[in-house]
Amino acid sequence: MPIFVRLFYKQIIINTFMKIVFATNNQHKLKEVKNLAGHGFEIAGLNDIGCAEDIAETGETLEENALIKASFIKERFDLDCFADDTGLEIEALDGKPGVYSARYAGPENDFRKNIAKVLNELRAEENRKARFRTVIALRIEDETHYFEGIVEGRIIDEMRGQAGFGYDPVFLPNGFDQTFAEMNLEQKNRISHRARATAKLIEFLKNKLA
Repeated sequence: MPIFVRLFYKQIIINTFMKIVFATNNQHKLKEVKNLAGHGFEIAGLNDIGCAEDIAETGETLEENALIKASFIKERFDLDCFADDTGLEIEALDGKPGVYSARYAGPENDFRKNIAKVLNELRAEENRKARFRTVIALRIEDETHYFEGIVEGRIIDEMRGQAGFGYDPVFLPNGFDQTFAEMNLEQKNRISHRARATAKLIEFLKNKLA
């Protein structure tokens, strides 16, 4: 990597401004996190740093997968980086799909098929309790830190809403009558698992820069 690019991403312009990489090519996730971070941070995705690698998520836990992705960027590009992994954990399915949420119905990561599989497995279940759990792994300087966000809810019988991504159309958070896919980004960011984990990350980074 050219030295000026490396310096660009590692530079702290003032003590409340940081450039950092979010190890994702998912534009929905990137947009969510940028909105949550607000002023003081410039967050680059993998496309922004010229990383076209398909980073294999071979871990058996959310923590392991998040660390694999963050460590890949830190070690390959020498850039401070964070990465996340999220799982839908359904009580009646003993916590599945969990770490395999994105490829629950197959390696192609087709969420319509994933949702169809979940709904089929819950067809005869009265217990629809579920939660989304996000784990963020941060590699910064020589340190590694983890941040977790959880939102409780339940799985409904059919898809509702056009926004969001993944299992959002069938996840109804507790205390709400809209699925994540029926909420706009601002509404979702107030309560989502990723929002809660990211808030902890941003608070940590702000304190580190203070």
